[in-house]
Amino acid sequence: MGTQVTFQRPDGQAVHGYLAEPAIAAGAPAVVVIQEWWGINDQIRGVADRLASAGYVALVPDLYRGKSTVEAEEAHHLMTGLNFGDAASQDIRGAVQFLKQRGGKVGVTGFCMGGALTLLALCHAPEVDAAVVWYGCPPLEYIDASRIKVPLQAHWATQDEVFPIATVDSLQDKLREAGVKFDFHRYLARHGFANETAVGPGRIAVTQYDPVWAQQAWDRSFSFFGRWLR
Repeated sequence: MGTQVTFQRPDGQAVHGYLAEPAIAAGAPAVVVIQEWWGINDQIRGVADRLASAGYVALVPDLYRGKSTVEAEEAHHLMTGLNFGDAASQDIRGAVQFLKQRGGKVGVTGFCMGGALTLLALCHAPEVDAAVVWYGCPPLEYIDASRIKVPLQAHWATQDEVFPIATVDSLQDKLREAGVKFDFHRYLARHGFANETAVGPGRIAVTQYDPVWAQQAWDRSFSFFGRWLR
């Protein structure tokens, strides 16, 4: 459904990405999709395709520069080798600027590591119009909530062992103090509950797909983006 594209970071470097477009792409709203720690795989491309089917232009920037994995140890290695500040302020902001040139409003959404990067991008990419975070948060000291000027929705798992739910309480306090407009939802689920591949052997045990909660979170996300990007 999608194609490979190349876009420019603010510093001029070129980045590749996966672009999925709706049937009518001219003037359509757009969403930058941020990968989990696995890299760009079929699952995250599927997220972009899902957004395209709903009428959005979706772009997944290739933060790992062509690398991806199904092994947790290798994924951890790739993630720890990623400069999060550079990814948020350059790769993701460049993707947002690329989509902005097409004329519509642009949102950002990300999962796990991508959720953390979505929050950072809100502090580094003033062009963003709205964002949806899925079960991911950076260390709170890296979030300058005073720079977040757009609506934010987030989906959290109460049984999350990767991003403990207690952190979300502190994040809410920080956002509230800064006057950020946010809409947080909590689900009786484990980490990765919206990733349909987070089941069975070969995946880390702390993740578990939940189709019911995933559908509810997606319904809320589409309603949210529909309100702020259309």
